[in-house]
Amino acid sequence: MSERALPAYIGLGSNLDSPRAHVTRALDELDSLPLTRLACHSSLYASSPVGPQDQPDFVNAVARLETRLSPLALLDQLQALEQRHRRIRKRRWGPRTLDLDLLCYATLRWQTPRLTLPHPAMRERGFVLVPLAEIAPELLLDGDTAASLAVPHQGRDLRRLVP
Repeated sequence: MSERALPAYIGLGSNLDSPRAHVTRALDELDSLPLTRLACHSSLYASSPVGPQDQPDFVNAVARLETRLSPLALLDQLQALEQRHRRIRKRRWGPRTLDLDLLCYATLRWQTPRLTLPHPAMRERGFVLVPLAEIAPELLLDGDTAASLAVPHQGRDLRRLVP
């Protein structure tokens, strides 16, 4: 565990049982994780599902945390939070009450069977890049800023939700 807090970006998504409420509540709960505080979060966005289309649209957001937890300890906390929201993993990319993805942890590049950082699919996902660019436009992802990576996704199957 680091002695000083490091930035970590978390992708949030939900498409079951009042998805907006799940994401909003999860943002509050992220601020209550041990050795962690919520620094900021994006607006909420609605997006079509990735994968099977026989499910409702998602509500998505991205949060920036300042944490002294290690990446795996943070992942454990995120998965415990998913379980408190009654997350059930029935099929890949299927519907869920809450999905929390650890997108980036400081500038760490890391790959284990359990966790890859930065998140390997985030560069292709508008529902991650657009909210990420809203709160961290200058964040570098393999030499590109979040803002530049988000440009092709602006307005494509993604809409900002009114507060």
